[in-house]
Amino acid sequence: VQLQAFGGGLVQAGGSLRLSCAATPATFNTAHMGWFRQAPGKEREFVASIVWRDAKANYADSVKGRFTVSRNNAKNTLYLQMNTLKPEDTAVYFCARMRPGLDVARMDSYHVWGQGTQVTVSS
Repeated sequence: VQLQAFGGGLVQAGGSLRLSCAATPATFNTAHMGWFRQAPGKEREFVASIVWRDAKANYADSVKGRFTVSRNNAKNTLYLQMNTLKPEDTAVYFCARMRPGLDVARMDSYHVWGQGTQVTVSS
């Protein structure tokens, strides 16, 4: 398995969760990485991305100011800290490896996907 996301769960609105995505060195090293999510009956959508060298991050407007993406290159691990969670954040969250030089918010910019981890936010 090249990417494996974990850390999801059930949390009340206003709470926090931290997702992790463990990668193989070949998948993670020098790679730009991203998080997407998919709610029931909806299309998968971009959440956040982070580049390899300077850790520059991009966020969807819906999570800006509440979520923080980070990475530990020594541990080949990607993180998503989610604070002030809302019921509308309920979804399966996926981590993915991006092809360089492409639009970070497009699904087709990513070519390696992990299995998802379920996040459920109760009101």
